[in-house]
Amino acid sequence: MSVDAATVKRIGRLARIRIEEGEVEGYRNELNAILGFVEQLGEVNVDGVEPMTSVTPMSLRRRDDVISDGGYPEKIVSNAPLTEDNFFMVPKVIE
Repeated sequence: MSVDAATVKRIGRLARIRIEEGEVEGYRNELNAILGFVEQLGEVNVDGVEPMTSVTPMSLRRRDDVISDGGYPEKIVSNAPLTEDNFFMVPKVIE
């Protein structure tokens, strides 16, 4: 795939980057080099290679998904202007 001058200008417009007429050829060459590299990556044999999310083997720490009120509802609603039974009270907005 090759990028032409019109495509470079369109990419610049979409990215909201001002590209002067003298810079178009340089950007065109750079984009073509990037696309050539991406095409080379498509030729690499990755059969049997497991996808990875990090270069170091790691696993996420997990915790039990337990529903609780936090254990301190009084502290949670202490700064609220109106509360009742540890719930926030708000003005009625629909009649």
